[in-house]
Amino acid sequence: MKAAVLYQPGGPENFIMEERTRPVPASGQLLIKVKAFGLNRSELMTRKGLSPGVNFPRVLGIECVGEVEFDPLGELTKGQQVAALMGEMGRKYDGSYAAYAVLPRSIVFPFKSKLPWEQLGAIPEMFQTTYGSLHRALHIKTGETILIRGGTSSIGMLATQLAKNAGLTVIATTRNAVKENILLQNGVDKVLIDDGALASKIKSTFKDGIDKVLELIGTTTLKDSLRCVKPGGTVCMTGMLSEQWVVPEFIPMDFIPATVNLTVYDSGQIQPEATHFQEFIHEVEAGKIRLNVSRVFPLDQIKEAHQLMDSNSASGKIVVVP
Repeated sequence: MKAAVLYQPGGPENFIMEERTRPVPASGQLLIKVKAFGLNRSELMTRKGLSPGVNFPRVLGIECVGEVEFDPLGELTKGQQVAALMGEMGRKYDGSYAAYAVLPRSIVFPFKSKLPWEQLGAIPEMFQTTYGSLHRALHIKTGETILIRGGTSSIGMLATQLAKNAGLTVIATTRNAVKENILLQNGVDKVLIDDGALASKIKSTFKDGIDKVLELIGTTTLKDSLRCVKPGGTVCMTGMLSEQWVVPEFIPMDFIPATVNLTVYDSGQIQPEATHFQEFIHEVEAGKIRLNVSRVFPLDQIKEAHQLMDSNSASGKIVVVP
């Protein structure tokens, strides 16, 4: 089988395409024929050597959709559609950047859909992260105002649609004014050009601040995001587009305004519910949700796919179809 192998961290040029023997699942595992997978910023960080505990060589990939090739227990049938994500996939063991993957049964769940694989490949991690951030971390409610910081990312684009469908007013950011129309076409009510200091701009319109912030840039803008919300409001840090893990000299009493709530969403800690995943697919099939797939690559162009992710020029999910 084909696999994109990373022998040492670095740039996209470090990926090596290899022919490998198809792996055999052990007890508690499944052999999955990978049909598509989305690229994620965490994989970019792992590729650069910024993810602790990852040993090389490694086949990256924290999510995929595909078909069951072999279930040692016979509970899932060959050809059954499945999705898989997280659970240290592509970090402690080889992930989805390959034609086949052996994965723990615990992170694999079945679904049914007639959507093309390149669309299905955009869904697992994007849906899990977005749904979890908005509903399980931020507990969004109709009538609230939310700031989505990092609005042109794949998570930001989907979060806008889910928030609008839930009856919220959405403010979203981009650092590139050229992308303002992309955000407006996606349903955003107001676009802000992010210069790193948004609190004063927010409070010039909302005196006491807004209700919620979905922070996708990360530690570099988190302190400013906390100053955008009203007392009792909540900021959820989900993304790290800035690629920085640590807040230097973090002093909680100075960093977090009084009565403002700070939380995080990490899909590695919370597994998705299969029923919600299937319901989301039905909404996509019905046209209620638009999947923002920026570009689709074959596996042997994984270097080019990562170069596009590095460039930050994609407005939506990058998908690879082995």
